[in-house]
Amino acid sequence: MTTVPPEGTPPAAPTDQGVGPLLRAWREQRRVSQLELALRADSSARHISFIETGRSRPSEEMVLRLAEHLDVPVRERNALLLAAGYAPRYPKTPLDDPALDALRAGMEQLIRGYEPYPALVVDAMYDVHAANRGILMLLDGIPEHLLTPPLNAMRLTLHPEGLAPRIRNLREWRGHLLAQMDRQIALRRSGRLRRLYDEVAAYPVPEESPGTTEPAAPVPYFALPLRIEHEGRVLSFISSISTFNTPMDVTVAELAIETFLPADPATVKYLQSLVP
Repeated sequence: MTTVPPEGTPPAAPTDQGVGPLLRAWREQRRVSQLELALRADSSARHISFIETGRSRPSEEMVLRLAEHLDVPVRERNALLLAAGYAPRYPKTPLDDPALDALRAGMEQLIRGYEPYPALVVDAMYDVHAANRGILMLLDGIPEHLLTPPLNAMRLTLHPEGLAPRIRNLREWRGHLLAQMDRQIALRRSGRLRRLYDEVAAYPVPEESPGTTEPAAPVPYFALPLRIEHEGRVLSFISSISTFNTPMDVTVAELAIETFLPADPATVKYLQSLVP
Protein backbone atom coordinates (compact mmCIF):
# COMPACT_ATOMS: atom_id res chain seq x y z
CA MET A 1 0.00 0.00 0.00
CA THR A 2 1.30 3.46 -0.91
CA THR A 3 1.52 5.96 1.91
CA VAL A 4 0.76 9.57 1.00
CA PRO A 5 3.27 11.99 2.57
CA PRO A 6 1.94 14.68 4.89
CA GLU A 7 0.93 17.94 3.27
CA GLY A 8 3.87 20.21 2.60
CA THR A 9 6.55 17.52 2.90
CA PRO A 10 8.59 16.77 -0.23
CA PRO A 11 8.29 12.97 -0.60
CA ALA A 12 11.97 12.26 -1.03
CA ALA A 13 13.28 14.76 1.52
CA PRO A 14 14.45 13.42 4.90
CA THR A 15 13.23 16.20 7.19
CA ASP A 16 15.43 15.12 10.09
CA GLN A 17 18.57 16.12 8.19
CA GLY A 18 17.91 19.85 8.12
CA VAL A 19 17.01 22.27 5.39
CA GLY A 20 19.50 21.02 2.78
CA PRO A 21 17.66 17.88 1.66
CA LEU A 22 14.38 19.80 1.62
CA LEU A 23 15.81 22.46 -0.67
CA ARG A 24 17.38 19.81 -2.89
CA ALA A 25 14.00 18.04 -3.18
CA TRP A 26 12.28 21.28 -4.22
CA ARG A 27 15.07 22.08 -6.70
CA GLU A 28 14.86 18.64 -8.28
CA GLN A 29 11.08 18.86 -8.41
CA ARG A 30 11.40 22.14 -10.30
CA ARG A 31 14.09 20.63 -12.55
CA VAL A 32 16.56 23.41 -11.84
CA SER A 33 20.29 22.78 -11.69
CA GLN A 34 22.44 24.03 -8.83
CA LEU A 35 24.14 26.45 -11.23
CA GLU A 36 20.85 27.82 -12.52
CA LEU A 37 19.50 28.29 -9.01
CA ALA A 38 22.75 29.98 -7.95
CA LEU A 39 22.51 32.45 -10.83
CA ARG A 40 18.89 33.24 -9.99
CA ALA A 41 19.67 33.75 -6.30
CA ASP A 42 22.92 35.71 -6.81
CA SER A 43 24.96 32.95 -5.18
CA SER A 44 27.36 30.24 -6.39
CA ALA A 45 26.81 26.63 -7.34
CA ARG A 46 29.41 25.70 -4.69
CA HIS A 47 27.41 27.47 -1.97
CA ILE A 48 24.15 25.83 -3.10
CA SER A 49 25.90 22.45 -3.00
CA PHE A 50 27.21 23.11 0.51
CA ILE A 51 23.72 24.09 1.70
CA GLU A 52 22.13 20.97 0.23
CA THR A 53 24.72 18.65 1.76
CA GLY A 54 24.58 20.35 5.16
CA ARG A 55 28.14 21.68 5.01
CA SER A 56 26.85 25.24 5.17
CA ARG A 57 23.89 26.67 7.12
CA PRO A 58 22.01 29.22 5.03
CA SER A 59 20.95 32.51 6.48
CA GLU A 60 17.24 33.19 6.94
CA GLU A 61 17.42 35.60 3.99
CA MET A 62 19.03 32.93 1.80
CA VAL A 63 16.36 30.34 2.68
CA LEU A 64 13.64 32.78 1.66
CA ARG A 65 15.50 33.81 -1.49
CA LEU A 66 15.95 30.21 -2.62
CA ALA A 67 12.33 29.42 -1.80
CA GLU A 68 11.22 32.41 -3.89
CA HIS A 69 13.26 31.31 -6.91
CA LEU A 70 12.03 27.72 -6.55
CA ASP A 71 8.41 28.91 -6.38
CA VAL A 72 7.90 27.17 -3.05
CA PRO A 73 4.38 27.84 -1.70
CA VAL A 74 4.15 30.10 1.35
CA ARG A 75 3.02 27.26 3.63
CA GLU A 76 6.12 25.22 2.77
CA ARG A 77 8.45 28.21 3.17
CA ASN A 78 7.65 28.07 6.88
CA ALA A 79 8.71 24.40 6.89
CA LEU A 80 12.03 25.34 5.24
CA LEU A 81 12.65 28.05 7.83
CA LEU A 82 11.92 25.65 10.70
CA ALA A 83 14.25 23.03 9.22
CA ALA A 84 16.99 25.68 9.03
CA GLY A 85 16.48 26.62 12.69
CA TYR A 86 14.50 29.83 12.17
CA ALA A 87 11.03 30.88 13.24
CA PRO A 88 8.23 30.67 10.68
CA ARG A 89 7.81 33.93 8.78
CA TYR A 90 4.25 33.57 7.52
CA PRO A 91 1.23 33.33 9.85
CA LYS A 92 -1.86 31.25 9.06
CA THR A 93 -4.77 33.44 10.08
CA PRO A 94 -8.25 31.81 10.12
CA LEU A 95 -10.41 33.37 7.43
CA ASP A 96 -13.06 34.29 10.01
CA ASP A 97 -10.50 36.16 12.14
CA PRO A 98 -11.32 39.89 12.60
CA ALA A 99 -7.89 40.69 11.16
CA LEU A 100 -9.18 39.51 7.76
CA ASP A 101 -12.51 41.35 7.91
CA ALA A 102 -11.46 43.78 5.18
CA LEU A 103 -10.25 40.95 2.96
CA ARG A 104 -13.50 38.98 3.34
CA ALA A 105 -15.63 42.05 2.73
CA GLY A 106 -13.62 42.94 -0.36
CA MET A 107 -13.91 39.45 -1.85
CA GLU A 108 -17.64 39.27 -1.15
CA GLN A 109 -18.20 42.68 -2.70
CA LEU A 110 -16.18 41.63 -5.74
CA ILE A 111 -18.15 38.46 -6.44
CA ARG A 112 -21.48 40.18 -5.76
CA GLY A 113 -20.51 42.90 -8.22
CA TYR A 114 -19.89 40.20 -10.84
CA GLU A 115 -23.54 39.09 -10.78
CA PRO A 116 -25.46 37.85 -12.68
CA TYR A 117 -22.36 35.98 -13.84
CA PRO A 118 -21.10 33.19 -11.52
CA ALA A 119 -18.15 33.73 -9.18
CA LEU A 120 -16.80 32.03 -6.06
CA VAL A 121 -13.87 31.98 -3.63
CA VAL A 122 -12.01 28.72 -2.97
CA ASP A 123 -8.95 27.67 -0.98
CA ALA A 124 -6.12 25.30 -1.86
CA MET A 125 -8.39 22.29 -1.29
CA TYR A 126 -11.11 23.79 -3.52
CA ASP A 127 -13.38 24.28 -0.51
CA VAL A 128 -15.83 27.11 -1.21
CA HIS A 129 -15.68 30.09 1.16
CA ALA A 130 -18.02 32.43 -0.71
CA ALA A 131 -20.26 32.24 -3.77
CA ASN A 132 -22.60 34.64 -5.51
CA ARG A 133 -26.11 34.15 -6.85
CA GLY A 134 -24.79 33.13 -10.26
CA ILE A 135 -23.20 30.06 -8.68
CA LEU A 136 -26.30 29.31 -6.59
CA MET A 137 -28.37 29.35 -9.79
CA LEU A 138 -26.18 26.63 -11.30
CA LEU A 139 -26.42 24.56 -8.09
CA ASP A 140 -30.21 24.58 -8.06
CA GLY A 141 -31.49 21.02 -7.63
CA ILE A 142 -28.20 19.53 -6.38
CA PRO A 143 -28.82 16.89 -3.62
CA GLU A 144 -28.54 18.19 -0.07
CA HIS A 145 -25.72 15.81 0.89
CA LEU A 146 -23.42 17.52 -1.63
CA LEU A 147 -24.35 20.97 -0.30
CA THR A 148 -23.40 20.24 3.32
CA PRO A 149 -20.54 22.56 4.38
CA PRO A 150 -17.75 22.66 3.65
CA LEU A 151 -18.76 22.75 -0.01
CA ASN A 152 -16.05 21.47 -2.31
CA ALA A 153 -15.99 22.80 -5.86
CA MET A 154 -14.39 19.66 -7.32
CA ARG A 155 -16.89 17.30 -5.68
CA LEU A 156 -19.83 19.50 -6.69
CA THR A 157 -18.62 19.62 -10.29
CA LEU A 158 -17.52 16.02 -10.90
CA HIS A 159 -19.81 13.98 -8.65
CA PRO A 160 -22.36 11.96 -10.71
CA GLU A 161 -25.13 13.46 -8.54
CA GLY A 162 -23.68 16.95 -8.80
CA LEU A 163 -23.15 19.12 -11.85
CA ALA A 164 -21.51 16.40 -13.93
CA PRO A 165 -24.69 15.12 -15.65
CA ARG A 166 -25.53 18.70 -16.68
CA ILE A 167 -22.16 19.45 -18.27
CA ARG A 168 -22.44 18.99 -22.02
CA ASN A 169 -18.67 18.73 -22.61
CA LEU A 170 -18.01 16.75 -19.42
CA ARG A 171 -15.07 14.67 -20.64
CA GLU A 172 -13.17 17.75 -21.81
CA TRP A 173 -14.03 19.81 -18.71
CA ARG A 174 -13.26 16.90 -16.38
CA GLY A 175 -9.88 16.47 -18.06
CA HIS A 176 -9.17 20.19 -17.60
CA LEU A 177 -10.05 20.08 -13.88
CA LEU A 178 -8.01 16.95 -13.18
CA ALA A 179 -5.01 18.42 -15.01
CA GLN A 180 -5.38 21.60 -12.95
CA MET A 181 -5.40 19.58 -9.73
CA ASP A 182 -2.40 17.57 -10.88
CA ARG A 183 -0.43 20.78 -11.45
CA GLN A 184 -1.37 22.00 -7.97
CA ILE A 185 -0.27 18.70 -6.43
CA ALA A 186 3.13 19.05 -8.12
CA LEU A 187 3.42 22.65 -6.90
CA ARG A 188 2.22 22.16 -3.32
CA ARG A 189 3.20 18.53 -2.62
CA SER A 190 -0.11 18.19 -0.75
CA GLY A 191 -1.18 14.76 0.48
CA ARG A 192 -4.72 16.04 1.18
CA LEU A 193 -5.03 17.37 -2.35
CA ARG A 194 -3.76 14.07 -3.76
CA ARG A 195 -6.45 12.21 -1.82
CA LEU A 196 -9.12 14.58 -3.15
CA TYR A 197 -7.79 14.04 -6.67
CA ASP A 198 -7.95 10.26 -6.27
CA GLU A 199 -11.52 10.54 -4.98
CA VAL A 200 -12.94 12.71 -7.76
CA ALA A 201 -10.95 10.98 -10.51
CA ALA A 202 -12.61 7.71 -9.46
CA TYR A 203 -16.15 9.07 -9.82
CA PRO A 204 -18.05 7.31 -12.63
CA VAL A 205 -18.54 9.56 -15.64
CA PRO A 206 -22.25 9.95 -16.43
CA GLU A 207 -23.46 10.17 -19.97
CA GLU A 208 -23.53 13.69 -21.32
CA SER A 209 -27.10 14.96 -21.38
CA PRO A 210 -28.76 14.95 -24.82
CA GLY A 211 -31.83 16.78 -25.99
CA THR A 212 -31.15 20.34 -24.83
CA THR A 213 -31.33 23.35 -27.09
CA GLU A 214 -28.10 23.98 -29.00
CA PRO A 215 -26.94 27.41 -30.24
CA ALA A 216 -28.36 28.41 -33.60
CA ALA A 217 -24.86 28.58 -35.09
CA PRO A 218 -21.41 27.36 -34.02
CA VAL A 219 -19.56 29.75 -31.70
CA PRO A 220 -15.77 30.28 -32.16
CA TYR A 221 -14.64 29.80 -28.54
CA PHE A 222 -11.29 31.38 -27.61
CA ALA A 223 -10.72 29.00 -24.65
CA LEU A 224 -12.20 25.73 -23.44
CA PRO A 225 -15.72 26.59 -22.26
CA LEU A 226 -17.79 25.05 -19.52
CA ARG A 227 -21.01 24.16 -21.37
CA ILE A 228 -23.67 23.43 -18.79
CA GLU A 229 -27.41 22.80 -19.04
CA HIS A 230 -29.74 25.03 -17.05
CA GLU A 231 -33.52 24.87 -17.40
CA GLY A 232 -33.40 23.49 -20.92
CA ARG A 233 -30.70 25.87 -22.13
CA VAL A 234 -27.01 25.29 -22.67
CA LEU A 235 -25.00 28.07 -21.03
CA SER A 236 -21.33 28.54 -21.94
CA PHE A 237 -18.69 30.06 -19.66
CA ILE A 238 -14.95 30.71 -19.74
CA SER A 239 -13.29 30.31 -16.34
CA SER A 240 -10.73 32.77 -14.95
CA ILE A 241 -8.81 32.35 -11.67
CA SER A 242 -7.26 35.23 -9.68
CA THR A 243 -4.91 34.96 -6.71
CA PHE A 244 -3.26 37.53 -4.44
CA ASN A 245 0.15 38.97 -5.32
CA THR A 246 2.97 38.72 -2.75
CA PRO A 247 0.85 37.22 0.06
CA MET A 248 2.31 37.36 3.57
CA ASP A 249 -0.15 34.93 5.15
CA VAL A 250 -0.67 31.23 4.39
CA THR A 251 -4.45 31.55 4.31
CA VAL A 252 -4.38 34.46 1.90
CA ALA A 253 -1.78 32.76 -0.29
CA GLU A 254 -4.08 29.78 -0.79
CA LEU A 255 -7.25 31.71 -1.71
CA ALA A 256 -8.42 32.03 -5.30
CA ILE A 257 -11.33 33.89 -6.87
CA GLU A 258 -12.83 32.04 -9.83
CA THR A 259 -15.11 33.93 -12.18
CA PHE A 260 -17.10 32.61 -15.12
CA LEU A 261 -17.32 34.88 -18.14
CA PRO A 262 -20.18 34.25 -20.60
CA ALA A 263 -18.66 32.73 -23.73
CA ASP A 264 -21.44 33.42 -26.24
CA PRO A 265 -24.19 35.99 -26.85
CA ALA A 266 -26.98 33.58 -25.90
CA THR A 267 -25.53 33.10 -22.42
CA VAL A 268 -25.13 36.85 -21.95
CA LYS A 269 -28.73 37.47 -23.04
CA TYR A 270 -30.16 34.80 -20.74
CA LEU A 271 -28.21 35.88 -17.65
CA GLN A 272 -29.02 39.54 -18.22
CA SER A 273 -32.72 38.60 -18.42
CA LEU A 274 -32.49 37.37 -14.81
CA VAL A 275 -31.49 40.80 -13.50
CA PRO A 276 -34.48 42.49 -11.79
